[in-house]
Amino acid sequence: MVVVFVHLLVLLVFVNRYFLGRWLRRIRGASFDERMEIEGREPSVAIVVPMFNEGEGIYRTIHSLLAQDYPADRLRIVVVDDCSTDDSHSWAWRAARESDRVTVLRNPENMGKRRSINHAVRRTEAEIIVSVDSDVVVDQKAVRELVARFTDPKIAAVGGRVHVINVNENWLTRMQAIKYWFGYEYLKELERVFRSVMCLSGCLTAYRRHVLLELEPILEDRSVLGVPIKYGEDRFLTRQIVKAGWQTVMTLDAVSYTVAPPTLTKYFSQQLRWRRSNLIDYIGGLSHAWKLHPVVAIHYFATFAMLVAYPVMVVESLASQSFWPLTMLHAGILALLGTIYWLKTRDMPPEMRVSPIWFLSMAALMPVTYLLLTPLAFFTLDSGSWETRGKPAPAEQEQEEQAAVDRLDVGPAT
Repeated sequence: MVVVFVHLLVLLVFVNRYFLGRWLRRIRGASFDERMEIEGREPSVAIVVPMFNEGEGIYRTIHSLLAQDYPADRLRIVVVDDCSTDDSHSWAWRAARESDRVTVLRNPENMGKRRSINHAVRRTEAEIIVSVDSDVVVDQKAVRELVARFTDPKIAAVGGRVHVINVNENWLTRMQAIKYWFGYEYLKELERVFRSVMCLSGCLTAYRRHVLLELEPILEDRSVLGVPIKYGEDRFLTRQIVKAGWQTVMTLDAVSYTVAPPTLTKYFSQQLRWRRSNLIDYIGGLSHAWKLHPVVAIHYFATFAMLVAYPVMVVESLASQSFWPLTMLHAGILALLGTIYWLKTRDMPPEMRVSPIWFLSMAALMPVTYLLLTPLAFFTLDSGSWETRGKPAPAEQEQEEQAAVDRLDVGPAT
């Protein structure tokens, strides 16, 4: 009976993600991804980069942001060091010395990504805040494409898409490249149609500053069982924006590139962090998700139910010695999706696409992640670390910071 129930949940989520969303997009037509021309009225923008133990990579990220196709006098870059223990701060200051459009701040203690962004938001008057992860390289037109999607005063956040930059490093990064492609091309389609995207990636997302200030008390005080948590910040912020009655949208024309975990150890660490984020945020959304559009609400609850129930089905299949047929079913579905990927990406540059055969590895990885990581995530929801780049350590505020703050203020658009 459990197996039948889970299969029905999987079918419902699968149809919503891969078919219903695409069908609704065709019905909505041009209104699905509206874009306005912003020439002559470019709002002031502050790109905020929260950083922890990023090393030399932060220097490359900053330079990709300085190259944005956006008026230089309307764009500032703010790097917030969350008490890195490596040479990240030195690399960030090297970039700041090369451009007066870059400001480097440092938290008085390790505070997490969301509070790091809040630190920067309080120091600027920019109309739009663009959040960019410290290990990301951003396409030259990304900021312009994000800003152009604020077509309605009700739209509070606009997310971009993410590609894997180390696509051909090994079999694992190839598999993840396909996952990322489906994540943006299909999995968020239904939510995009109703302007209720429930998770906008911190890799590249733009926000109205006044909305972030409005939500600051909620964003500053986030904990589980009294323990402050720092994972899942992007999902939490997006849900709070939707909960407050604002709209969230996404565009595939604003592009960024990130490094996918190249080893199973790093991959499982990432997936554990994301699984915690999913669980804690779905639980938090139970009180208000029913207020969303009925289609989005049903999808939300079905996805949460599948997340919780799927490990039970894996255990049941192992107990009944039917795990092999379950794996074959996964492989068949993945082969179908791989074929769709191959057909849809034929026009992409060769260096950005991979053979769909690599997606079949998910047939083994998916049951493992659900069986092991979901229970582990549930029992470690009160974990408080970033868990990506080593342990944080307190650090003193840099003396140069205050002098640089004067460069930060960007007035509202005139």
